[in-house]
Amino acid sequence: MPWSNQSGGGGPWGSGSRGPWGSGPQSPGGPRPPDLEEFLRRSQDKLRSVLPSNLGGRGVALIALAVVVLWGFSGFFRVEPDELGVVLRFGRFVREVQPGLNYHLPYPIETALTPQALRVNKIDIGMRPVEDMRRGAAVRDVPEESLMLTGDENIVDVDFSVLWKVKPNRVGDYLFNVQGPESTVKAVAESAMREVIGRSNIQPVLTGARQTIETAVQELMQRILDDYGAGILVQEVQLQKVDPPSQVIDSFRDVQAARSDLERAQNEAETYANRVVPEARGRAAKIIQDAEAYREQTVAEAKGQTSRFLQVYEQYKKAPDVTRERIYLETMERVLAGSDKTIIDTGQQPGPGVVPYLPLNEINRPRQSPAPATGATSSGGNR
Repeated sequence: MPWSNQSGGGGPWGSGSRGPWGSGPQSPGGPRPPDLEEFLRRSQDKLRSVLPSNLGGRGVALIALAVVVLWGFSGFFRVEPDELGVVLRFGRFVREVQPGLNYHLPYPIETALTPQALRVNKIDIGMRPVEDMRRGAAVRDVPEESLMLTGDENIVDVDFSVLWKVKPNRVGDYLFNVQGPESTVKAVAESAMREVIGRSNIQPVLTGARQTIETAVQELMQRILDDYGAGILVQEVQLQKVDPPSQVIDSFRDVQAARSDLERAQNEAETYANRVVPEARGRAAKIIQDAEAYREQTVAEAKGQTSRFLQVYEQYKKAPDVTRERIYLETMERVLAGSDKTIIDTGQQPGPGVVPYLPLNEINRPRQSPAPATGATSSGGNR
């Protein structure tokens, strides 16, 4: 026989030594179990005594057929939208069924379980929601769950929540591998959080490492639950509160304020340095570029003058008199171009040969732009 009557065990029908009809294998010295054929015969005799005697064989057959039909229809079952159906055949997992109307072989061949496998569950650790008549909903701290030791030997109060649900296609593992899924998730979450907090210093935990801690705890929880074969998927870990213990929270807040002031002063100094240093570098670069431009200009002008002088010298060697006179005329042209005097050659005449009414001195003077119209001019134009 595949089933053995071992101590503390049972058989396919659960714990103890009872079989499907309330009895089980007995010890050789005890009373023998009732015979199945004798049980059926007595049941038929009781049924005949209850039914009218005029039904005959056809009536009994119709009643038996009706019973069989009703027994067959008893295999229909409904799975709600947030549930998944699990069909067991003689207590062994066979298949999963989706929400809706489904069918399994009637009892006791197959049975169905409908756990809420599609619902997202939430577990709070370190806090408990309580109902307050005056305040409404409130939260009660659970220090034995929330107080944790950091890597630098400080105590921190951590309240967090875990969102989880049954893994797709792992409902059988969820039902049969773990006895208490919710308590298992809670224990694993608290253990994972303590491990992650124990590897971290208190300053990052209190400030900017929340996202890192949530991700690390979620990954560690999922790895542990997969090792258990729990069939549970951890969707999210949410840190609700991360504070120092209430006894020293004021001192920690003072330290945090001092750190904030220090960071603000450093940021302001860095901002000033980032503004002043580029400006100084820009001015230095401008001076260097101006000096280089002046050098290039001076060198170019000197080279041009040297080249011009050499060219004039070459022409001077070929015709000294002509070149000398040309140089004299060009020099006088440059000198007299900036003078405001007019020289008139009268020749042999005793008096000037030019009409004295021409304003010769005013011709060479630069013309000034006319002044804007004043109020008197505008008023005179309105007369």
